[in-house]
Amino acid sequence: MRKMNALALCGLAAAGLLTQACNKDAVQPMAAPSAAPVTQSAVATNGVMMQAFYWDVPISSTQGTWWQVLGSRAAELKSAGITALWLPPAYKGGSQSDVGYGVYDRYDLGEFNQKGTVATRYGTIGQLQTAIGAMKAQGLQVYEDMVMNHMTWADAQENVNGNLVYTKFNFPGRGNTYSSYKWTFNNFTGTQQAPNNGWYQWKSWDFQPYANNDAYDNLLGSEIQYNGNTSNQTETINWGNWITTKMSLDGYRLDATKHIYTPYVNQWLDAVKTNGRFAVSEAWFRNLQDLKNYAAATGGRTSLFDVPLHYTFQDMSNGNGAWDMRGLQFAGFTESNPTLSVSFVDNHDTDHPGALYSPVTNLKMLAYAYILTRANGYPCVFYKDYYNYGLGNQIKTLNGIRQANAYGAAAEYTSVNDADVYVYSRAGDASHKGLLLLLNDGSTARTKTVTTPFKSATLTDKTGNNTSTVTTDANGTGNFPVNARSYSVWVPGGTVTTPPSTTTTAVSFNVTYSGTVSGQDVYVLGSTAQLGAWNTANAIKLSGASFPVWKGTINLTSGTSVQYKYIRKDAAGNVLYEGGANRTFTPTGTSQTRTETWQ
Repeated sequence: MRKMNALALCGLAAAGLLTQACNKDAVQPMAAPSAAPVTQSAVATNGVMMQAFYWDVPISSTQGTWWQVLGSRAAELKSAGITALWLPPAYKGGSQSDVGYGVYDRYDLGEFNQKGTVATRYGTIGQLQTAIGAMKAQGLQVYEDMVMNHMTWADAQENVNGNLVYTKFNFPGRGNTYSSYKWTFNNFTGTQQAPNNGWYQWKSWDFQPYANNDAYDNLLGSEIQYNGNTSNQTETINWGNWITTKMSLDGYRLDATKHIYTPYVNQWLDAVKTNGRFAVSEAWFRNLQDLKNYAAATGGRTSLFDVPLHYTFQDMSNGNGAWDMRGLQFAGFTESNPTLSVSFVDNHDTDHPGALYSPVTNLKMLAYAYILTRANGYPCVFYKDYYNYGLGNQIKTLNGIRQANAYGAAAEYTSVNDADVYVYSRAGDASHKGLLLLLNDGSTARTKTVTTPFKSATLTDKTGNNTSTVTTDANGTGNFPVNARSYSVWVPGGTVTTPPSTTTTAVSFNVTYSGTVSGQDVYVLGSTAQLGAWNTANAIKLSGASFPVWKGTINLTSGTSVQYKYIRKDAAGNVLYEGGANRTFTPTGTSQTRTETWQ
């Protein structure tokens, strides 16, 4: 959550309320993952999650409570290609109007009469469980929004060093049901004071000052202490396991993790995110390197929302035709760490009255076409975009294309792209035909000559935005149109045929290189899928047993020219490329040896 704005919350405080595969001569080397990821839970193949709420969803409507709305739409969302739903904070806030981030009692899921209401903003516990049952019946995964850094709306004041602060939580409506744990000022490091008095601290903040103290933005309520407070650590882990069982959770969205002691985030994930469950954390860093640093600090335990990519889309939106579309090439955390990225266009924090951050208002479907056809990242669709803004049919069509065609090696067309048009392809595989994406933010229709993976093929725009057909030549080259301020996804027609069998050459790479220290290794990376398709995450590691000679044998397609380079990479994903032009050769015969020196 990017919290409510500070002025709005001051009043609450007084009351205790608170790729990759590409032609090397056409692209720049891609950044490597910033951390060697711990095994992250699997999601559905080409899965798409939905943020199944927005900031000011109605407390009730003709369809009932929000839980009843979501339950009634489970089958519809499944048919639209959604595979997982991220639910809002399901626990009690300070009133029924609380959107859930003003956390009062994490064990009250709309079950107890507290803060003047039994139901939360979203409904009762019975309605929640019925909705989850409907989601599970459709095979949808369920992720819950976990708010672990603060609490608000305390039951009583306490005297802390002569200051009266709202920090006492007794939960009189729930008592000891589910947990007997009570909270006092000793559980917190500081809290918000009366209007305009800012924060009062009695302990140091225990979260790390990432990004030049950026972590101190948008604090809220009473900040929970985890560093050195073993009772808080145990209680929050116990709650995590309790709510996982209570809601039959498949995963978690962790709120505002910049404000939580990072070693405890890791501890909590190790204790709760078990049995293949998924986790994504909100670490709101606009700067890509800051996000990569956080990925390294959490050791790949959690995916991260691609905030830098959101800002790239926002720049495109603000340019409204004047922005250079080449900025989409290899953009964001999605391309630097494809394993851990959750890509999104907007969310509840960028699109609500008084939001601290701006939404993508122009060319939004170009952004969705980008994330939903991409090889990397786990895309997240925003409910408000799908339903309230009427983009559902277009997103559903893109999801269908994603399921049918978004497979195989990816290619960036840096020598084809220009200020108005961005081009990207997926080569497909033995069972899927692949696709060619064109995005045009300009005011005039354009046609691009593109050499695609689809040789002597007839392609149509599966979005329906363009009704013509394009036939490629024997090299896969064709002239592809895209309408003004629009997008097209061209797919080859006919049935997919299994590629003919090919012979391979066992190529032994022997490179002499002494510029490594402990923890660094040498890899070979090249233009074909067998050599990682210029994706450093898929580079082939060589053995250093004969140091300073690094060795490895790779089966490459005979008779097909390849380009490659040697790279040095460490466990954190830092990459050094060898200098000079790409090395090039054509594998021939049954075996071949490349004996080389990296100067």
